[in-house]
Amino acid sequence: MRSITTLDLQYAHRFYGFKGEAQYLHGHTGVLTIEVEDTVEPSVNMVFPCNEIQKTAWNVLKNFDHALILREDDPLLPAILKVYEEQGIRDGAPTNKMKGPTFKTELANAYPECRLVVTKETMTVEGMIKIVYELLKDKLNIVKLTFTSGVNAASAEFETKNKIDRCPLCGIALNENGVCPKCGYKKQ
Repeated sequence: MRSITTLDLQYAHRFYGFKGEAQYLHGHTGVLTIEVEDTVEPSVNMVFPCNEIQKTAWNVLKNFDHALILREDDPLLPAILKVYEEQGIRDGAPTNKMKGPTFKTELANAYPECRLVVTKETMTVEGMIKIVYELLKDKLNIVKLTFTSGVNAASAEFETKNKIDRCPLCGIALNENGVCPKCGYKKQ
């Protein structure tokens, strides 16, 4: 069975090298749908609480919200960083409270202190799905991701390989010590 939840992400990007309107810097509201599959945890009668899927995903994905996403070879990138340096915000500002953990993957690097994500490939809906899966595949049993941005949408399905121990009291994943981070249950 599946639990399904969505997240909204506000971001700006452009398709560097593209011959069309998307070559200009522009913004979107993207909607990410995450489908998680597993057995129903009998005591809570659900696969995985949707609010916990959101918390797990948001912890990493908040780096994309209100962020500028540029390809690593985009000539705008050094110019943006220079302006941020001149404004004194490259290393963060007191008002920047939406920071997730810095991440570096084969597909993208997050610089949360300056609300920037640098990608290897052009940030399309398909590219976002690849990046999200890479970031969350070990945290959730993702079977399907759908990302919609404006009139564009893509989805991909995945095989789950994780065996995630879940709390019988609230249904969320136990930590590496077999303890529920929400209610304190300890696996025997």
